[in-house]
Amino acid sequence: MLNHPTARLPESAHYQQPWRIHDLAPEFQLEDVWALPVTGERDDFARLVRLLTAPGTAENASTLTRLLFAARKQIGRLLRWDDDPADQDASTLLRHRLPDDQSPPPTTGDSPFLPIYQTDDEWAAELVNRTVHGVLHVGWVQDSNNGYRGQLAVLVKPNGRLGSAYLLAIRPFRYAIVYPALLRSIERKWKADALTRP
Repeated sequence: MLNHPTARLPESAHYQQPWRIHDLAPEFQLEDVWALPVTGERDDFARLVRLLTAPGTAENASTLTRLLFAARKQIGRLLRWDDDPADQDASTLLRHRLPDDQSPPPTTGDSPFLPIYQTDDEWAAELVNRTVHGVLHVGWVQDSNNGYRGQLAVLVKPNGRLGSAYLLAIRPFRYAIVYPALLRSIERKWKADALTRP
């Protein structure tokens, strides 16, 4: 198992890969890079994406994450951070930067993240609200044993001073509560799913 904080990777682990997201979101800041506690074969990436996009994967990772997400939802509702930004130009969405012959994957569940694209070794989704434009990027990286492992990157573009202050305020909660619980949840789901496979 990869435990916090050893699962956190240097920025180079993201930038040294020939990810498509580099060209699609060059103005975004790389906030975090994590090694996911999953390994597999070349063709297992779609299974990882399916598990990650299952409803409640992040929110229900632990009791504390449920409380944090519920509190964030209430605060967002009160301060109208998550109102549909009708005044926001839809062209700011990264999914609209895709070539005309490519369509984003369908939205799954009630996640606030909109899928941008999925390839054989990359998946990306975005969230836009009044604090930040964020991107979750998941990659499937070849390891030294000729197998593959999952890697998660978080990219952000703060919306003004509010967004910068918001990211600074939630950083301790992400590192102390959200990421460790999420990594444990992903590992449990990966192992449980493996047991059901023929």
